[in-house]
Amino acid sequence: MKHRIALVGFGTVGQGLAEILLEKREYLKTRYGYEFDIVGISDIAWGTAYNPDGLDITAMLNAAKAKQKFSQDLKDWDALTMIRKCNATVVCELAFTDLETGEPAISHCKAAFETGKHVVTSNKGPAALAYTDLKAMAEKKGLRFLIEGTVMSGTPVLNLAEGPLAGCEITAALGILNGTTNYILTQMEAGMSYEDALKKAQELGYAEADPTGDVEGYDARGKVTILANVVMNTSLRIEDVSCKGITHITPEDIEKAKEENCRWKLIGSVKKEGDKVKASVAPEMVPLSHPLAGVMGATNAITFATDLLGEVSVVGPGAGRKETGFSILTDLLRLHR
Repeated sequence: MKHRIALVGFGTVGQGLAEILLEKREYLKTRYGYEFDIVGISDIAWGTAYNPDGLDITAMLNAAKAKQKFSQDLKDWDALTMIRKCNATVVCELAFTDLETGEPAISHCKAAFETGKHVVTSNKGPAALAYTDLKAMAEKKGLRFLIEGTVMSGTPVLNLAEGPLAGCEITAALGILNGTTNYILTQMEAGMSYEDALKKAQELGYAEADPTGDVEGYDARGKVTILANVVMNTSLRIEDVSCKGITHITPEDIEKAKEENCRWKLIGSVKKEGDKVKASVAPEMVPLSHPLAGVMGATNAITFATDLLGEVSVVGPGAGRKETGFSILTDLLRLHR
């Protein structure tokens, strides 16, 4: 079976995925029997292109890199129209993230399911705000809603919990889920002020011009909500997750942690407490003996507490063009299998 893919959003992640698929086309066919065509792309900046037999992806990439609108296979469609009218078997929802309303991504996912298409996404909006409803909608149609890239980019977290760790009861998950704040705290430990560390993070592209979503913990809160609902099989709302960022951490706090053989980390936490699941995001002094303490810079990590294996930690990138593109590829291959 040849898979037909539609991309909603052709920014950093969409282009990264397209590059991976082009680069590995023969390898994916030989190694996994995975064949594909990208039949549709819709992006606010570049327009909508659709060809039921497959687009010229190299031309699409060249146009986007030149910051030019698509010139081949153009359609006067918005993303919702493309999703409904195209012949794709799977929609990759890669549009911008909105953690307040989840739109327009939630509507994109619903339109895909309504027209018999699987959804793979790295968009935290639908995953954090509407996971339970969207998963139920997909299952009712015999479809899949796959979201590996929403927590730690290409570093396997959700697929690890549902795959290799199947059979273990996961009672807690503690993670460094935001690379920006981890970079800032690392620089502060090296002697920088918060302000200088933030400025450096912005210069390196780790932090946005408005860093609020990162430094106040909102990005991590969305990821914690996803972890709770997927790994703990609960129905937690994002507003149920207590949230505190790193803006109040002072040089004195950094020194205090050093004196106590600890290190400050912004920790996203999900824990089972009896019949309930509690989740939070807050800075914590992590003992140097803990695996998370050694995770420095913009790297992400998570530790699962399990009944059969004890603690299992995974460390890797939590963002990036090809890293997040890879997360979509892992879910596409999961669908194929």
